[in-house]
Amino acid sequence: MLPIVSITVFLPLLGALLIMVLRRPPPGVVHAIGITTSGLTLLGGVLMWLRGVNDSGFAQVEQIDWMPSIGAAYRVGVDGISLPLVLLSALLFFITFIYSAKLRERAPAFVVLMLLLETTAIGTFTALDGILFYVFFEISLVSMYFMIAGWGHEDRQRAALMFFIYTFLGSLPLLLAILGLYLGSDPHTFDMRAWIDNPPLAGAAAMWALVAMLFTFAVKTPVFPLHTWLPAAHVQAPTAGSVILAGVMLKFGTYGLVRFSLQMTPDAFHEAGIVILTFGVIAALYGAFAALAQSDLKRLIAYTSVNHMGYVIVGVAIAGLALDPTVRTIALDGAVLQMVSHGLVTSALFLLVGMLQDRAHTREMDQFGGLLQLTPVLGWSFMLAAFASLGLPGLAHFPAEFQIFLATLQVEPMAVIAILGIVITAGLYLKAISQVFLGEANDRWSDMKDLNRREILALAPLLILIIVVGIAPSWVLDIIHKTTAALQF
Repeated sequence: MLPIVSITVFLPLLGALLIMVLRRPPPGVVHAIGITTSGLTLLGGVLMWLRGVNDSGFAQVEQIDWMPSIGAAYRVGVDGISLPLVLLSALLFFITFIYSAKLRERAPAFVVLMLLLETTAIGTFTALDGILFYVFFEISLVSMYFMIAGWGHEDRQRAALMFFIYTFLGSLPLLLAILGLYLGSDPHTFDMRAWIDNPPLAGAAAMWALVAMLFTFAVKTPVFPLHTWLPAAHVQAPTAGSVILAGVMLKFGTYGLVRFSLQMTPDAFHEAGIVILTFGVIAALYGAFAALAQSDLKRLIAYTSVNHMGYVIVGVAIAGLALDPTVRTIALDGAVLQMVSHGLVTSALFLLVGMLQDRAHTREMDQFGGLLQLTPVLGWSFMLAAFASLGLPGLAHFPAEFQIFLATLQVEPMAVIAILGIVITAGLYLKAISQVFLGEANDRWSDMKDLNRREILALAPLLILIIVVGIAPSWVLDIIHKTTAALQF
């Protein structure tokens, strides 16, 4: 059988190598290679989706001995939790390559870094070996660091360094936890499937491993007070970097929270569930209040990411606390769907802000006004994505957040206070829409052009999926539910 998972993981790397061996390729050729390679990678993700997943365990597993003496191997595969994130990642990279086709400044280096980042992102979601996961998890930092530092805005060097230091140092406890899981397994192995089926640690050892993992994933998600790198990284990153950072890389944290913390140390997670839930509620509320105070549109969206990822943490925490398997499944279904919907909605918003900044060279909301009259496609697109972000029924966030809060009411009703974040988010987006797009048109922007074909082509799939997932989420939930319904903690 064709190794679709491995092909999907390494196709972007092959595209990067092709660009590197070409001698001074023109930007048009470089972007064509990037778009074609990412398009084929997206096709690989679709084929993986069509193959589907098992009712329990991992599907489409591919394995090659790597370091057999220590139980390490090249192992990849997917289940209902990872497969939607693989397809989301492939889609967002493809869209980002289309949007970035205008870039001429050091285009070969930019596209190579993007393709390397795509391989590490999909590799992170498909890895089934502890060492392999950590390798993909860490190498992704290098690509994003150089992307922010090389193509970001005025304070890009500082933002890139902050991003790298926070996330690199934050990853070291995960390595210790992986070594602890290895030493606790009998026989010793780095096979993540074995760690999930028979959690190797118990008691104090499991709790220390959980603490180490939670620190790493709290930095990556990020969770207050370990979030301070995120607004700076988003504001200074190029639009492509912001889309991938929000849409893909933040999911490394919440995916790891499910895959490692919840599944590999379930008893310790249950004991610490209230603490984890509390941090999720704080993240949801803090992100919303912090976003409300912003005048920079991109920084506003960055803080709403903290808010929405807080809801994911709430869902995962409730899944760990719930004693009723049905409630546990509802919470985890909602959390995974929220990861997907956040990737679609926030990526669309960052693309739109990037398109606005390309035209106006500012993101300050009070500098605009009445843009809906001048750029109706951009304006209505932003309103659609903003309404999705504030949780409007019929759009992508609603079915995810509804399941999370439904499960929360049945397990820890007090935690539903996090729903206030939705109210605050509604207020801040209505304020942003009013300031930027409504009212009298500002003569300063009278020559501003609406979205062009390339921008519409990049944006349209996200807006369509935001509506489709909101109206008919079952096509995603059916895949997720096959795995979550079979999980045993």
